[in-house]
Amino acid sequence: MGHHTFDAARADRLENAARRYRFVSREELCWAVDADGDETVADLGSGTGFYTDDLAPLAETVYAVDVQAAMHDYYREKGLPENVEAVTADVADLPFAADHLDAAVSTMTYHEFAGDDARAELARVVKPGGRLVVADWAASGTGADGPPVDERYALGDAATAVESAGFTVEFAADRPETFLFVAERD
Repeated sequence: MGHHTFDAARADRLENAARRYRFVSREELCWAVDADGDETVADLGSGTGFYTDDLAPLAETVYAVDVQAAMHDYYREKGLPENVEAVTADVADLPFAADHLDAAVSTMTYHEFAGDDARAELARVVKPGGRLVVADWAASGTGADGPPVDERYALGDAATAVESAGFTVEFAADRPETFLFVAERD
């Protein structure tokens, strides 16, 4: 796992739409996932389900994956969509069969789990031709929002690491505070 996880006691902060969509919009996320309704998608580091709720209408099944059970408790109280299943797991040890996922999405959480084991696990569970969408805080950012700059990754480093695990980056964008890439499983 990466440097730290978000403090579940501050989960309410994750529900601020104006703040969250400033860094990754609903439209951008939907475009990147490119689902047509019958996919199986995992939201990695789902937290309160803020972005999971955006993914739910796009897929048949969405797994809200978070290492903190307290985040799932918050999400259950808020109300899980019918096609969402809460999964308490580390990204390096996902409870899915090989090639099970059509897509995996990480919104502002890659820095929390990035490592060789997690990337290998993603290559195992995302089926060939499936998508990996990563939007995260950029090392080139100011650090005014998100984690400290020394806990962030540069777009090039994150993309190279994912490619070495068995993905091909199809789209990449470096933005003022964040980066986004869409990769396809080889």
